[in-house]
Amino acid sequence: AEERPQCAHHGCCCKIGPSMLASDLAAMGAEAKAVLAAGADYLHLDIMDGHFVPNISWGPPVVESLRKSVGEDAFFDCHMMVSEPLRWVEPMKASGGTQYTFHIEACDGKETEVAKAVADAGMKVGVALKPGTPVSAIASVISLVDMVLVMTVEPGFGGQKFMPNVMPKVLQLRTDYPNLDIEVDGGLGPTTVDFAAKAGANMIVAGSSVFKPGSDRAETIRTMRRSVEEHGNGKTA
Repeated sequence: AEERPQCAHHGCCCKIGPSMLASDLAAMGAEAKAVLAAGADYLHLDIMDGHFVPNISWGPPVVESLRKSVGEDAFFDCHMMVSEPLRWVEPMKASGGTQYTFHIEACDGKETEVAKAVADAGMKVGVALKPGTPVSAIASVISLVDMVLVMTVEPGFGGQKFMPNVMPKVLQLRTDYPNLDIEVDGGLGPTTVDFAAKAGANMIVAGSSVFKPGSDRAETIRTMRRSVEEHGNGKTA
């Protein structure tokens, strides 16, 4: 069996966030309401600009429409795969973003400025790392963020295979920051979540595994939550 890094148990609450990129985009509002009703804690919204990643998804107008559709209470984690993170802070806040998760690789040394701008706009601050980016890259900004996203696939496209070799980064973060929200995104589902839960991730983004046709969304979400609560929080059934 493949060795899975195991963190010390932590008290960070498990949150499951379906990735709306994997939903039926022609019915995004209905899809969002359905997964929230099935037990999702938040919605993960992939914003891609065609520059930072080789794909274009959607921007503030879609987020604004989704906010109107699902109401004020839903937590929108906006994963900003954009080459100018500072430029989109205000538009994302205005369109209903709750958390603004920017990529460290796009900051050009201005990550402190970006983090402060996000906080000043009244959003939670997230910082994301591509699979090949070391944890040391966020050293200057970690004290200013609410969450770190460790990508478990190369950002840009859904449906990719989970990369277990990224788990030591999650374990390092959990060991150094026991109270930090740590999110993983890419290829997560019932068959891969244990790797992430054992390494210390408490926020699980799941796209294809939740939205695939015919899947029991509530059961998929429950399975992933159980994994984090058991392997991360040390709860017994």
